[in-house]
Amino acid sequence: MLEWLRTPAAIVFVFGVVIFVHELGHFIAAKLMGVYAPRFSIGFGPALLSHKWGETEYILAALPLGGYVRMASREDESMAFLEGGSETPTPGAEVGANGAPTIVPETKPRYYDPNGMAPFGPKPVPENRWLESKSLLARLFIMLAGVTMNFTLGFLIIAGVLITAGEVVYQTREIGDVVAVTANDSAFHTLAAGDTVVSVDGRTVQTWNDVSERIATDSEPTLVIRTNRGITTIPVQDTGAHSRLAIAATVLRPNLPAVVGQIAAGRPAERAGLLVGDSVVALNGAPIRGWFGLVRLIEASPGKPLTLRVRRGGSERDVKVTPDSTHDVNPITQRDTVLGKIGVGIKDLGVRHPIETSDAIKSAWLTTWGNAGLIVQTLHHLMTGQQSVKGLSGPIGVGDQARQAAQLGWTPLLLLLALLSINLAVVNLVPIPILDGGQILIMVAESIKGRALAARTRVLLFYGGFSAIVLLFSIVTFNDISSLVKRIFHL
Repeated sequence: MLEWLRTPAAIVFVFGVVIFVHELGHFIAAKLMGVYAPRFSIGFGPALLSHKWGETEYILAALPLGGYVRMASREDESMAFLEGGSETPTPGAEVGANGAPTIVPETKPRYYDPNGMAPFGPKPVPENRWLESKSLLARLFIMLAGVTMNFTLGFLIIAGVLITAGEVVYQTREIGDVVAVTANDSAFHTLAAGDTVVSVDGRTVQTWNDVSERIATDSEPTLVIRTNRGITTIPVQDTGAHSRLAIAATVLRPNLPAVVGQIAAGRPAERAGLLVGDSVVALNGAPIRGWFGLVRLIEASPGKPLTLRVRRGGSERDVKVTPDSTHDVNPITQRDTVLGKIGVGIKDLGVRHPIETSDAIKSAWLTTWGNAGLIVQTLHHLMTGQQSVKGLSGPIGVGDQARQAAQLGWTPLLLLLALLSINLAVVNLVPIPILDGGQILIMVAESIKGRALAARTRVLLFYGGFSAIVLLFSIVTFNDISSLVKRIFHL
């Protein structure tokens, strides 16, 4: 029973915390700036639980895939529609400015206060409590507070995991794979699987952690890697595959043992009979070089039958497996591609060491901004047509990731939460009117213009943004369902 409850609990936990933190940022900022906020809701739809403290009603709603902070506004009706419904005390009441009833109805609303402001009482909201009455800086502070809280949450989780769980140190300097950027990119051609890294930018390295840290944190315009076979000099760029973060995290991969540590339920590996602890030594009769060499060969074989030679309990045996064909984003080119996936994860054979708090904070900061940069790059490639939307996941896909993370324990689940929080922060800054970025753009435009946008313009902007979000939501949900159907029927 507990196992059955773990998946929905993980999904609600991941979505609930990310949304709660985002809306809490808006709410706290609104309160600090003196904006009247009568409603704070986690989720949309009918209220499951609600309670009123002070001048705010706190709600836990039925659909936990969103949330809102209701703020008093000159554009009360449009804001109410945008944020979950009318703020009038009861249907049928005559309503004046900002939702205040001009006639108190016979049927009083929940939490009715005869001396209260709308929507709980007959008094109108004073103009100085409206969002529009505040300065541009105050309104920008309120709008940016949500994404700031999400960035902060992601950073704190990553730092906390590093401080409490320590750092996994990989006692190797041998390159296991060099992920090709493009066929004609010569920058990495002098590096190859099997090379041993001796120094990075003139500094000696002892572990793969040293290799990654030296590459990612140095500020030199060129990256100099000395191996047992010679010296490679790579011009470094601020973004893209030639950035230091991309080289450290994705392009160069260590030679780690190809030992299976996790198997996803219902995926090709489980159906083929692979077991946790199996050590893969060959593919189609050819020896493989470590885990990342195996991953490269499997990803290059979507839908093609493969024969894995595995070592299990002192003996070797062949396991036949056919990788699923999965639309994914190439981590280097950021282009949509079809990759082979069998549903296995590597066994963590690194040595876990305590990490100094200052080092954990530094590493968490780099990781947070590195992930944000990758999300920005993905959005840029989507808007320029360099990447297809087929590789995007929606709520169902994120829910499946939450299920898998929950099966592995608290640390993977918290790290997924951190990544999702960073993702939400970046996406919310996209200048679409229904998102924070769009609201910020409108505020700045109105400030430059010297007056509010016309009501018709606001309506058109709102429906345009709403339509764009609905379209994107439909696409990613279709992707999720298609992937789920293919997995269930082994297509």
